[in-house]
Amino acid sequence: MHRYIALPATILMLTACSTEEDGNIYADEGGQQTSITVGDSDPGDDSDGGEANDDVGEESEDEGGVKLDLGEDTGNMTAGDDGGDGNGCKKVDFLFVIDNSGSMAEEQDNLAASFPAFMNSIESTLDEAQDFHIMVIDVDAWVYAGCETLCLLFPNLPGVCEGYVCGETQPEQCEDVLGAGVTSPKGANASNTDCNFSSGKRFIDATEPSLVSAFQCAARVGTDSTNDPERPMEAMVAAVSDSGAVATCNYDFLRDDAILVVTFITDENDDAEDGSAGTVESWRQALITAKNGDESAVVVLGLFGDGDLPDAICGSLDNGGAEQAPRLRQFVDSWDTRGFFGSICAPDYDAFFQEAVEIIDTTCDEFTPPK
Repeated sequence: MHRYIALPATILMLTACSTEEDGNIYADEGGQQTSITVGDSDPGDDSDGGEANDDVGEESEDEGGVKLDLGEDTGNMTAGDDGGDGNGCKKVDFLFVIDNSGSMAEEQDNLAASFPAFMNSIESTLDEAQDFHIMVIDVDAWVYAGCETLCLLFPNLPGVCEGYVCGETQPEQCEDVLGAGVTSPKGANASNTDCNFSSGKRFIDATEPSLVSAFQCAARVGTDSTNDPERPMEAMVAAVSDSGAVATCNYDFLRDDAILVVTFITDENDDAEDGSAGTVESWRQALITAKNGDESAVVVLGLFGDGDLPDAICGSLDNGGAEQAPRLRQFVDSWDTRGFFGSICAPDYDAFFQEAVEIIDTTCDEFTPPK
């Protein structure tokens, strides 16, 4: 299930490239839930904008506003108005945190494949909340960060630093900022194209002609990360920060009158010793702060290893499974009924996301937008 690159030991000593053996993403069993509320918006200057992608889909006019083409057999999605009066949400901000280490190709494909049905279900269930922001981030600052050393020593090494040109390749704007929205995935198994979001920003919004195509472009973040270990929680915290370069990059993503749905997918545990900075409580507090202290406005969904649970799907790392993830599970559990997790090793993620829709719907119904 996993894609591994066999590198000489010498190379591994010279680079931070990951050689972990990780498992699959997503699962449909063993979910738990949690609640938390958080404030919104990332201040900062507007980031570099993508150009509209004429190949993604077509926009049609309707009495209800812009229609979003979800792709084949998924129906259309209508962007909601900017309302916020009364109880219940009219807007949802989706943040996807996707592991881009060497073993994640199949899991990224599974995530992309499950997205159309997920969003179709969101559209039909959250009938009054059709105004979406969708942002994808990966788990390192720059996928090519360790490539200059590698390609100078081994310029013709296959399967490593794909697309990188020694002495020439430089990061694009925001591309080397941890937590910045992904707009142009690069490297092995990545989309390797500019996703050209119609928003002109680092996230997809209701103006996108084809929501599915745009998401699938961004979600295939690739498997060329040169960071080991991964830092999914640190990337998540950065993505919702209201200060520094990342706030400028992600400007306008978070909205005060929207609920925030965070989905992370990784085949490692994010250990306290060498993983993300902070603690479960500090990660939790970062999301609450991002939503201005309203913990009821946050949903957290996780796909990670379940090898330490009854009826586990994941095997050991050595057998193509995933690392046990008690710390990530603790983070999801801290959100009570607004937290839900599944096994990254499930064959697909459809059942997981269908259950998640119910949690999102309840959170939306109970949300009171700020006046």
